[in-house]
Amino acid sequence: MSLFVVAECLAAPGREDRLRTALEAMIEPSLEEPGCLAYRPYADPNDPVRMVVVEEWTGPDALEAHFATPHFRHVRRVLDQVLAEPLTIRRLVTAG
Repeated sequence: MSLFVVAECLAAPGREDRLRTALEAMIEPSLEEPGCLAYRPYADPNDPVRMVVVEEWTGPDALEAHFATPHFRHVRRVLDQVLAEPLTIRRLVTAG
């Protein structure tokens, strides 16, 4: 069963472009991971400081492996510098 992840980000004032760049840089290396089925950042058109990343993984083990990759560790360091509040990660499965 797929595991869906919604990661919610709120950029600090003036840090929106850096947040967008950091999240976009994660697309290619994440999609190359064996358990990654989808990885896509989205921006809120009404509030440019808000972005979310919607991901699909083959399961929790694949997601945990993602958290251990060099590119994820790097983006976490960047996010610590550009976010106005801590990153929120929601793990979801298909209802039913």
